[in-house]
Amino acid sequence: MVLGTASTAVLAFDVGGTDVKAGLVDAEGNVLGMRRVPTPLDPARPAEAVLDRLAGLADELSAEFSDVPAKAAGIIVPGIVDSTEGVGVYSANLGWKDFPFTAEAEKRLGLPVAFDHDVRSAAAVEHRFGASRQFNDVVVMVVGTGIAAAVFSGGQAVTAGGFAGELGHAQVPNPDPGPPRSTILEAVGSAGAITKRYNAQSPEPVDGAREVLVRARAGEPRAARIWQDAVDALAFTICQCVNILGTEAVVIGGGLAEAGDELLEPLRRQIDQTLDFQRRPRLLKAQLGQDAGLLGAALNARALLERNALEHSMVGGTP
Repeated sequence: MVLGTASTAVLAFDVGGTDVKAGLVDAEGNVLGMRRVPTPLDPARPAEAVLDRLAGLADELSAEFSDVPAKAAGIIVPGIVDSTEGVGVYSANLGWKDFPFTAEAEKRLGLPVAFDHDVRSAAAVEHRFGASRQFNDVVVMVVGTGIAAAVFSGGQAVTAGGFAGELGHAQVPNPDPGPPRSTILEAVGSAGAITKRYNAQSPEPVDGAREVLVRARAGEPRAARIWQDAVDALAFTICQCVNILGTEAVVIGGGLAEAGDELLEPLRRQIDQTLDFQRRPRLLKAQLGQDAGLLGAALNARALLERNALEHSMVGGTP
């Protein structure tokens, strides 16, 4: 997986709700000096605390790999992200709002910084090098505790100022009796929702969605129904993407994707039954692992270096 010229390394930071992953990424996509540390939580300075921690990690990596200097940094975070303006618009879990990440990160790191959304960046790597690389109209869904997504149309990421891809909050039919008639996808189709809904209805709680699937496989009606509810909700949303965007492939990653064909096969059947004349999207399991976000941050940093080099050559009069 070649990410750039052989002489260029970049720093990559993947900020999550629980952990921060950091590394120095060389041109071949090798992650050097991988670190994984708890995400600092400071209600008074949520974004500043994160950036201070990233600066410390950058110093550590610079000292350890002094012969491989970084030329840029890529930072990815969850929430609503406006990558064009370099602003973290909103993060419900980490607490910032309208924070100028790019400007503040460049002050601390002394490097040009590419700032973007975590799932969108991981999805870009998956789209370029992984399961959906031969398709142009793609939705990449990460289905875990919650649900996040990235949308590609004509091979280009759809960002809408950071508001595109919020499929976890898309409306779906509510499978539970009584009002409301609709709910959000994340409340039914995520691994977290499967666990929560099952435990609310069963005297024998489970630790996760995997156990619900095991019980469904063993013939327990309650578990089977809750698993099917999740499949129905995911299929409903995927069909909406097909109708609105003409989506030709859907890549599913995250914890729920580990169910493999036990998720994908019933999902394919439900989608096929729901759609009419529309083309059936290919359903694919994500191929790249947990480092996809870190590689996405590195890819963003390299793209920034390439843009800066092009602008410099144009200003200098070089074609």
